[in-house]
Amino acid sequence: MNPYIPRVVPIVDIREETPDTKTFTIAAPMSFQPGQFVELSVFGYGEAPISISGGDGKKIDLTIRAVGNVTNKIHRMQVGEYVGVRGPFGNGWPVEKAKGKNLLIVAGGIGLAPLKPVVEHVCSHREEFRNVTLLYGARKPSLMLFKYKFDEWAGYMDLLLTVDEAEPGWEGHVGVVTTLCDKIRHVADTITLMCGPPIMMKYTSMVLLELGFPPSEMYLSLERNMKCGIGICGHCAVGGVYVCRDGPVFSLNKAFRFIEKPHEVQGVLD
Repeated sequence: MNPYIPRVVPIVDIREETPDTKTFTIAAPMSFQPGQFVELSVFGYGEAPISISGGDGKKIDLTIRAVGNVTNKIHRMQVGEYVGVRGPFGNGWPVEKAKGKNLLIVAGGIGLAPLKPVVEHVCSHREEFRNVTLLYGARKPSLMLFKYKFDEWAGYMDLLLTVDEAEPGWEGHVGVVTTLCDKIRHVADTITLMCGPPIMMKYTSMVLLELGFPPSEMYLSLERNMKCGIGICGHCAVGGVYVCRDGPVFSLNKAFRFIEKPHEVQGVLD
């Protein structure tokens, strides 16, 4: 299909995740790798890159936070209305490489959405992995995504949750995601997948490096400044790399090549 032309497809379901985030199920048949994204068009408002948070081959899920013109408009749309979709684009998480190894998944806020397909793959193919740990943090309990899935996921992996600020009824851990790192039980032979706010990925990477996690086995989703999705516009170019085309998933080892201060994990993580 022409990568410049969106397919016009209907919204078939909408689920409210948090006060500012909804999951839209779109009738867009496609196969995708966990970690890939699509370009979502809201006609008359524009286009935005959105990570795929689930799908069954006939439909895809897009978990979207209302933060701009395009995303605010789709939050006002209803089941049965139409949007445009291009993709999927980008490379995904190294799920195949993680087979037979320990797996550490670290997510912050909306960053759990691009990692959700990996978590669901683990649940469906648990025998392919050794020890699996998911660290997830959000600003408040009410802002956590996919809470209705936590009990299910906890049956397949170590699920460790934290919030920056507790709310009434919250009895869990309070603190940033890095405060959970001392609970990680397996460092050797571990693949790490990480997505969240840049500041969270920066400091979590620093902590994991200190714990002995090799940068070649740590992977980040750097979904910053993407526009066209296919490396034509140059909007996401950094250090000779196009985030949309060459990413959005990069090993930390590779990210070191196009950031200014590798020892501080800065640059694209700022």
